[in-house]
Amino acid sequence: MSNETLQAVRGMNDILPDEAELWLWFEELARDWLHSYGYRNIRMPLVEPTALFKRAIGEVTDIVEKEMYSFADALNGDLLTLRPEGTASCVRAVLQHNLLYNAPQRLYYSGPMFRHERPQKGRYRQFHQFGVEALGFAGPDIDAEQIVMCARLWNKLGLRDVSLQLNTLGDAAARNRHRAKLIAYLEQFDADLEANVSMSLDADAKRRLHSNPLRILDSKNPAMQQIIAQAPKLWDELEDDALKHFDEVRAILKRHDVPFEINPRLVRGLDYYNRTVFEWVTTRLGAQGTICAGGRYDGLVEQIGGKPTPATGFAMGVERLLALLQDDGMALPKAEVDVYVVHQGELAGQLASRMAEQLRDSNLRVLLHCGGGSFKSQMKKADASGARVALVIGDDEAQADEVSVKPMQGGEQERVSVRNLIETVNKFIK
Repeated sequence: MSNETLQAVRGMNDILPDEAELWLWFEELARDWLHSYGYRNIRMPLVEPTALFKRAIGEVTDIVEKEMYSFADALNGDLLTLRPEGTASCVRAVLQHNLLYNAPQRLYYSGPMFRHERPQKGRYRQFHQFGVEALGFAGPDIDAEQIVMCARLWNKLGLRDVSLQLNTLGDAAARNRHRAKLIAYLEQFDADLEANVSMSLDADAKRRLHSNPLRILDSKNPAMQQIIAQAPKLWDELEDDALKHFDEVRAILKRHDVPFEINPRLVRGLDYYNRTVFEWVTTRLGAQGTICAGGRYDGLVEQIGGKPTPATGFAMGVERLLALLQDDGMALPKAEVDVYVVHQGELAGQLASRMAEQLRDSNLRVLLHCGGGSFKSQMKKADASGARVALVIGDDEAQADEVSVKPMQGGEQERVSVRNLIETVNKFIK
């Protein structure tokens, strides 16, 4: 057996204690924000049947074709996948447990997702999301509310240089008409089908031509841009209901002073979207500029096996949001310590342990020194901890049932009875 030091899997990162403080701060803020809009927490497994994602996301999407961590269970042969996104899992859970029986649902979840992508800044193979889903709401008001609530979060966080891109994908009939026209148009540039082609599709576009042509419009390849610019527009096929829905979404956003840009090429990478789609983007994270994205997916519940149900949702990438905050100069919050307990001697150690628990009973944050050492070395650790008060106990204090309270930011040390400890500590802390 090799003694070589093992490393984390590439693209799956450790979050160390200093950085984790920022994560904990953000997660608490995000939960409070979601609760203020009436969203309730749901928690799904990390592993789901592979068929769930193939059915929900689409077999010819990049996620299913190239990025999923899929495997056969060695014990029973089941085909399983580490979840690459949360919406399909959430809808599966809602259907399995009949949550839509009595009322629509506003739900949120958070945690790791997994995609086998090339790791780079803002894109990792294990990444974390907050996902938000509203199931059973048909009107444009819920689409707009979810966008408005994102704007509120950005304001809470003080994010700069974040903008909203908006589009509508219409309904199935319009997309089918547009799909047929788009394929016919793009076939003119397929050198395998047409001779004397001055511009031609790249390999990715050829692969998607008949399976998922709408995704070709989202290509970032500069050589494809002229072809894309002249392609048939989905907007030309949209029916009145879809246009009215989108007009109302925009009207609500304007009333809430949420600026947006219409991006007719915004199609999202998942097959289940219809009507409203949106992305919040920044120019400050390089190629990985999308920090939050979502939209309406009215067909997904039926696609997974339920009754036709309107639904809309979004997900935001935690790593990307925190990278933006740090780019803005946000300092990593540190875990605060109220009291550091210094002690030397057997009796002192017994009293120190008892006093630490008593302080915690009063909702104070207490570090009890462990591992021995002189008073001087322990006081250095007390100072480094950032504690506002040090509790100093030797055997002579312990025998008298007393402790010494030392304010770390200046002030006189006081020796007090253990009965007066909480009152004295609070005097220095508050």
